[in-house]
Amino acid sequence: MKVVIIEDEQLTANRLQAMLKKYDPEIEIQAILPSVSESVEWFKTNPDPALIFMDIHLEDGQSFSIFEKINLDLPVIFTTAYDEYMVQAFKVNSVDYLMKPVNYDELARAIDKYKRVHAQNKSGSIDQLLRSIHQKENGYKERFMVSIGSKLKAFETDEINYFFSADKLTFLVTADNIRMPIDYSLDKLVMMLNPKEFFRINRQMMVRLSAIQNIHVFPKGRIKLDLIPEMKEEVMVSLDKITPFKEWLGK
Repeated sequence: MKVVIIEDEQLTANRLQAMLKKYDPEIEIQAILPSVSESVEWFKTNPDPALIFMDIHLEDGQSFSIFEKINLDLPVIFTTAYDEYMVQAFKVNSVDYLMKPVNYDELARAIDKYKRVHAQNKSGSIDQLLRSIHQKENGYKERFMVSIGSKLKAFETDEINYFFSADKLTFLVTADNIRMPIDYSLDKLVMMLNPKEFFRINRQMMVRLSAIQNIHVFPKGRIKLDLIPEMKEEVMVSLDKITPFKEWLGK
């Protein structure tokens, strides 16, 4: 079976690829595509795969726009951060989903469903799926699913005070100082979180307004933040973010 993975997080794509090979070593990964534009160009010049694994948020926009740019009537399993209401919309259309972080058992069940349903040419309506996605495209992420051993734990976005990146990983930090790795880059989180509540202060951090305890202003306009819970390192607003940061505070 030939498969295409559309995912802009390399670690997530690698994990998915490894699990697909575990499910069936004969699965052929035709391509791993990180963006809408690269996906569109790839499908214009390459034979169709049997199945697509597709993230919703890509580095250059929402993945559903791929269907609007080219005629792509193929079965899709979404790897998505959308809530349960959105998930139900996918399932109505006989298009399955994988909540991040991807779980092997759910992956296996999704492929089994593909074999039962799509292999018999009973795929759902892409148009109906796109309408469902458009209805939710302006929604913000409400929870994060995190792998803890063999279990998944949900962290509500309201519990999270800030996110930071370190050692090529991204971590969430709750108000009571629980720190857990997640499968999203800060670039992606900017698109997923409510900009009224969260602001990316530099390349390594994104903070919630209510997590800011004190703001220190230094010569030449430099700004340092005290956060709840406290970070071991100094938390500085980068120079190019100072003006938009002040505007964000004023809102």
